Amino acid sequence: MGTPVERVNWNAVGTASLGGLLFGFDTAVISGVTEALRGVFGLSAIGLGTAVSAALIGTLVGALGAGKPGDRYGSRAVLIWIAIAYIISALGSATSWNLAAFVAFRFLGGLAIGGSSVLAPVYIAEVSPAARRGFLVALFQLNVVIGILVAYVSNFVIGRLVTTDLAWQMKLGIAALPAILFLIMLLRIPPSPRWLAQRGRDEDALAAIAQLGMGDPQAIIAEFRSDQVEAPDARLSWAAYRKPILLAIGVAAFNQLSGINAILYYLGDIFAAAGFDRLSADLQSVAIGVANLLATFVGMTVIDRAGRKPLLLIGAAGTGGALAAVATIYSTGQGQALLLPALIGFILFFAISQGAVIWVYLTEIFPTAVRARGQALGSATHWGMNALIAFGFPVVARYTQAAPFWFFAAAMGVQFLVVWRFFPETRGVTLEAMEDTINQPRAKAA
Repeated sequence: MGTPVERVNWNAVGTASLGGLLFGFDTAVISGVTEALRGVFGLSAIGLGTAVSAALIGTLVGALGAGKPGDRYGSRAVLIWIAIAYIISALGSATSWNLAAFVAFRFLGGLAIGGSSVLAPVYIAEVSPAARRGFLVALFQLNVVIGILVAYVSNFVIGRLVTTDLAWQMKLGIAALPAILFLIMLLRIPPSPRWLAQRGRDEDALAAIAQLGMGDPQAIIAEFRSDQVEAPDARLSWAAYRKPILLAIGVAAFNQLSGINAILYYLGDIFAAAGFDRLSADLQSVAIGVANLLATFVGMTVIDRAGRKPLLLIGAAGTGGALAAVATIYSTGQGQALLLPALIGFILFFAISQGAVIWVYLTEIFPTAVRARGQALGSATHWGMNALIAFGFPVVARYTQAAPFWFFAAAMGVQFLVVWRFFPETRGVTLEAMEDTINQPRAKAA
């Protein structure tokens, strides 16, 4: 069945995708303060891993906890509270008086990151036409990498302009500004019409469709109704949703097994281990951030043409090769000049594939009644793996810098085989027709 959703409301999509910018900024900004945290709080390698991963524990909790209130109260309503949490976390982290306070405020920021990674893509998917859904949901990921680049540039500029101990506090506190903008913009858009219709609030749904200019309100409501075979509070049960649950766990786990966030968090330390000084490491981090942004834009422009599965296969092969090159540099102690090109190659292949696909795929494979909870499961898997890898990376790298990269490269080889064998293609399929696509007998070989 073709969807009558015809037009895109760029204000609504742009507002929700701004949650990705805050996600990216808070994810990467920590890379510019790890050295300061060691000195201010007297941290060992294990202590630093704990400080960095504390926010990730909050992210895991936020991702796990966002699904049910998102399905019950709507993604837009919960995103408003998430924006407030971002503001408090940024200001609190910047003014932390001891390690416990820092961990507490970073944990709150983690809750916001986890929640936005679940609900912002859900909102975008539910207001988007099927033919452009991949591109529009990928705007969230584009904002994630913009946030990462902004964090790297911000860290570099503040590091050059502020030479006092206040530099690390300013690097963290500046995130309050986009968080305030996010809150203001959320107050100006309506709840998701799909969610309103699923809750039986047809008059509100019609008004939201009209406000968003999505097309003929009555035809769109009729299309939404075709997805309502479950009660509004349907459970995300294994018996009913085994295949999408396995797909969500798989795409999220492999995303982190690439090592992407461990590399982003510890990028300065990675360059330092290869003999680069702090200023050079900051500049090269900016170069990687630019490459990430450009490749993500390429990925989001081809995702609705090439499809999700081909991009995942290309990315697995490319990132695996780049990671093996980085591992070889550390194993042999030679070729340090090739470290930046290898890492840029890794970022390029990751951004056009897994980076562009993950949030799109997670929003597509579950029906409306459980979409936020399904997205929460995938996001929680993503952040749980993230926390484990972020904690373990500095501990393992302390003894052998090459081992983590060999592990990540091997994981990408496994991903290639799993995606090729089991992942169905979802390009161009309406959300209402997705369940049939996921459960097709030939889906494993698609």
